[in-house]
Formats: sequence, C-alpha cells, structure tokens
Amino acid sequence: MTDLAARPLRLSTADPGFDAAFQTRLHWSDETDAQVEQAVATILDAVRARGDDAVLEYTRRFDQLQADSVAALQLSPAELKAAFDSLPAPKRQALEAAAARIRSYHEAQKRAGGESWSYREPDGTLLGQKVTPLDRVGIYVPGGKAAYPSSVLMNAIPAQVAGVGEIVMVVPTPRGEKNPLVLAAAHVAGVTRGFTLGGAQAIGALAYGTATVPRVDKITGPGNAYVASAKRRVFGQVGIDMIAGPSEILVLADGSTPAEWVAMDLFSQAEHDELAQSILLCPDASYIDQVQAQIDRLLPGMPRREIIARSLNGRGALIQTRDMAQACEISNRIAPEHLEIASSDPHRWEPLLRHAGAIFLGAYTSESLGDYCAGPNHVLPTSSTARFSSPLGVFDFQKRSSLIEVSEAGAQRLGRIASELAHGEGLQAHARAAEMRLKP
Repeated sequence: MTDLAARPLRLSTADPGFDAAFQTRLHWSDETDAQVEQAVATILDAVRARGDDAVLEYTRRFDQLQADSVAALQLSPAELKAAFDSLPAPKRQALEAAAARIRSYHEAQKRAGGESWSYREPDGTLLGQKVTPLDRVGIYVPGGKAAYPSSVLMNAIPAQVAGVGEIVMVVPTPRGEKNPLVLAAAHVAGVTRGFTLGGAQAIGALAYGTATVPRVDKITGPGNAYVASAKRRVFGQVGIDMIAGPSEILVLADGSTPAEWVAMDLFSQAEHDELAQSILLCPDASYIDQVQAQIDRLLPGMPRREIIARSLNGRGALIQTRDMAQACEISNRIAPEHLEIASSDPHRWEPLLRHAGAIFLGAYTSESLGDYCAGPNHVLPTSSTARFSSPLGVFDFQKRSSLIEVSEAGAQRLGRIASELAHGEGLQAHARAAEMRLKP
C-alpha cells in the first residue's frame, strides 16, 4: 500500500504556539460523547426494564449473533477447558507462564497490605480493620476489533487472589466467532461463569441482573466508548474500576534506543484503534527524524497498518523538547497510561515522573511486555486520570470494614467527647446514646 502514510503531528516546545497546538491534539469531541451517552442511556433503560429480552435484542443488532436465549450464550467450564486443551503447546505454555507471573505479582501485592489488623488500647478498647473480598465481580473483556486473552488474565487473576467468590466474564463474539485463546485464558484464570455478550447491554446485565446473568458487586475491564459510558452510568448500582478511554503510550527518548524499536512501540498502541494516542518526546531533532523514517519503513508491513496510520495521523505527535527534564515536565502534564523511558539512564529521570499508569524503564522494557506477562496489571488509568488513580489490583476486589470494640472504661472517656460534639451539632439522640453508657 504505497499511498498509505503515517505522519504524526511534528511539534517543538520552542514554537510560539506549542501549548495551543498540543492541547488541540489532546482534545476530545463533546458532540461524539453526547451521541454515545444518549445511545447508552437507551440501551441501559431497556436492559433494566426487559432484562434478557433486551440483552438478546442488542446482541443480535450489534454482534449479529443469533440466539434463542441468553442461556445459550453462556460459556461452560468444559468449553473453556476444551479451548485450552485445543491450543498448540507453545500457546498453552505462554498462557500458563503469563498467568503465573501475574498471580505471583498480585499475591505479593496482597501480602504487602491487604490483610486485616487490629490493636487494643490500654483500657481494653479494640480498633482495627477487617478486609474481606467482594462476593461476585463482573469482568468485561473487549472483543470487537481484536481478541484480548491478556485482559482475562489481568482482570480475573487479581480477583481470584483477593478471594472473590464468583467471577463472571462477558466477552463480545461478533457473528459468534469465539477466540479459543480467550476461552483458554478464562479457564487458566479461574473464571466462574462466562457469557458471549458485549457492549452497553452486557454492562447493564451485570449491573442490574437478568433472569440469566447474575447481578455483580463490581465491574472491571476496559471497553469502547459505549462500554465506558455504560460503566459511568451504572456506578452506584455497582462499583467500577475506572472509566477507560482509548489506549495511550508516551515515550521519553534520549536518542540512545534504536529508532525502529521506538517506532514499533508507538505502533503497539496505535494498532488498538483509531483513537489511540502515541506520543514521542525527545530533545534530539535528528533522532525524531530517524523515528519518522522508521515509521515510514515499517508501516507497510503491519497487518493493522490502516488503523495505525489513522491513529498516528489523527492523535499521534513527535515533539522536540528543550531537554529530557522538560520532557518529564510535559509527561506529568499528560499523565499517560503507558510511559516508556527509552534512555541509557532511565533511573536518572524516573524520580521526576509523578503521574503515569505504568512506567517502563530502559530500552529493553517494551510496553508490550507489561501488556502480557511482566506481572503488574495492564488495566491502567487513561485520559490523564493517572493524576489521581492507579492500576487495577488486588485491592480493587477487596473492601475494608472498620472494627470498633469500646470497653466499659473506654466508653467513659470517649462518651464524654462524643456527647460534647453531638450537642454542638444539635444531634441530641447521638449525645444521649453516648451518655447512657456513662457511669454516674
């Protein structure tokens, strides 16, 4: 395809209009958001009112998947195991190796701070925290433009490590095409129940429950704009992990990493979809030229080259900075999902970086290793939300209950404090409840 080209926006922080031009590249269309919100509202209202019937209606419309009932779309454990058994040995081994690394990382995370604790004060009063897993969670696995067995592992394994009792997977299968690797991953990761459902209707079914799909306590996992909008709308009925936007990668490069490696790393996010964002920050103009040359050379050989080109042309950017320190400053403004430090001395720059979903240190740490098998979770905050949120993990599948046991002696001390404050707030019943326990 000789006419296909990818030309990310070329900018320099020295340009007078840099801030305005760069902000335009980050901007989203409010009109598109409004259209998505209205469509999702209609779907969720229908699922809440008509349950399985509405879920079937939208599954037929959007996935062209014909079925007489939602029960017919349920994946049995035997089908998941059969998918695993049918895989070639290298794929089975890779799936199990990735799962083992992800499980090991999340078990370490749990040991570091996911336990209950308590202590007693001198008067016998006990204070503490009780950590318990959620009863049932739903995991959404994308399945429109590509299949994502890695998302099954990254969502289900930390839930299993946390001790969740039931893990319900939903995955769209357009035209009924089931991906064996996705089903095999569900078997390896310990998914309890699975349904070949997707889109806003799948989120509605998990949030409200239907005759066939059980209502869950929390929904995790990324999806398209309709899935993200649906998760936003059902929050409160259920918990959610985050509102995930299109995938993002930001590469900070000092020119020491082979340019073709960086070009391919930019491709690795651009190939997700046309709205994915790939940005390079580098102080060396000649190195940026080399990366662009590698983009031109490598693009024709990529199976998803049309998506990559549209992503890079529409949302990509190659930005020359004053120096690496300024690149770090701009990175903190962006707060990217994936942040690569393609540098000969990544630990020099890492302390300057405050906001990122995941930080990949050094030339050999490609973002794709984090996506599949390094161990840390690949469900990461997008759209600058890394400023205030974190990757998915064990703690997202647990909740904390405070433990309070006040002794008789403790009630004499605390009761007087509570009484004073309650009267000050005009809440006499609160005050009297504390005062009744005071000794005359």
